[in-house]
Amino acid sequence: MHGIVIRNTGNSYIVRTDDGQEVECKVKGNFRLRGIRSTSPVAVGDGVTVNMPPSGTGDNRGGYGTDVFFITEIDERRNYIVRKASNLSKQSHILAANIDLAVLVVTMARPETSTTFIDRFLASAEAYRVPVVLAFNKVDDFTAEEREKAGYLMALYTDVGYRCYAISALTGQGLEELLSDMNGKTGLLAGHSGVGKSTLLNRLVPEAHARTAEISEAHGTGMHTTTFSELYDLPGTSGGAIIDIPGIKGFGTFNMEPTEVAHYFRDIFRLSAGCRFNNCTHTHEPGCAVLEALEAHRLAPSRYASYLSMLDDKEEGKYRAAF
Repeated sequence: MHGIVIRNTGNSYIVRTDDGQEVECKVKGNFRLRGIRSTSPVAVGDGVTVNMPPSGTGDNRGGYGTDVFFITEIDERRNYIVRKASNLSKQSHILAANIDLAVLVVTMARPETSTTFIDRFLASAEAYRVPVVLAFNKVDDFTAEEREKAGYLMALYTDVGYRCYAISALTGQGLEELLSDMNGKTGLLAGHSGVGKSTLLNRLVPEAHARTAEISEAHGTGMHTTTFSELYDLPGTSGGAIIDIPGIKGFGTFNMEPTEVAHYFRDIFRLSAGCRFNNCTHTHEPGCAVLEALEAHRLAPSRYASYLSMLDDKEEGKYRAAF
C-alpha cells in the first residue's frame, strides 16, 4: 500500500493510506542502514510504501490499531527542511518533507526570535528549495518599541524577498491573509517554543486541540507543548494541510559548504555579482561588493553577521551557542 506519513511519535509513524485508512507503521532496523545519515529516516510529509508482515511473525501487533505495518520504501522527496541534529552533530534531523510553504513564526519578545535564527532557517530553506513566509506573531501585545522593531524587520525581509505577515494567533488578526496564502498547499509551522505555534494551529485547525503553555517569567522562553510532528488538514481550503513540529531552539546548518553559504542569502547573492573575484568569500577581499554594500548601509548588519556565523559552522558546537 502507498500513503503519506501524517504523524511521527518517535517510536512509530501513522500513515494515511491512499484509500483513507490510518495505520501504525514501524521501520525495520536494516532500513536505517541505507546511507541515511539522519536521526530518523522518515519524516512527516513523506510518501511511503507500507506492507504488513506475514501473520505469525510476531511483528504485526501495535498500540494504535490492530496491526502494525512496516515502511519499506520512501518516495523521492520534492524538498525537505533539515537541520544539524542537536546531540549528534554528524547527523541530520529532517523536520518535514514535501513542503509547499514553510511558515516561520517569530516574536519580538516573550520569547525573542533572533535574526540569527531567522536567517539560518531561511538559508537552509533556500538550500532545499522550500518557500518561506514570516509570520510576526503577538502584534496584539507589542510595546511601542517592539512594534517599531517588527516594522523594521518586516521591511528588511520584504526587501530581501520574503512575504511577511503581522498576525495575532490570539485574536485572529492577519490570519485571513496568511490562510489565503496557504490555500491548497502543504505548509510547515516552525519557530521557537513559546512563539504561539500551538495557538496558531488551534486557530487554523480548531479540532487539533493543541496544548498551549505560559511563557517562563524567569527566562522569557516557551515550554515544549508539541512533542511530536503531525500533519493536519486545513478546513475550508482546497486540499491544504499544515505540518506542526516541536519548537526549535537552535538551527545548526547541515552538509553546507562555506563556499555555498552566500548562495542561500538572497541579498548577499545578488550583491556578489559585483565582486571582483568569482571565489570571493565576502570577508576580506579587495573589490568585494558585499563589503562595500555593508559599509554603505545597503546590506543589513544582522544579515551579514548571520552569514559570518554560518561560515563558522564547521567548528563543532559553535552553532548551539548562537541563539
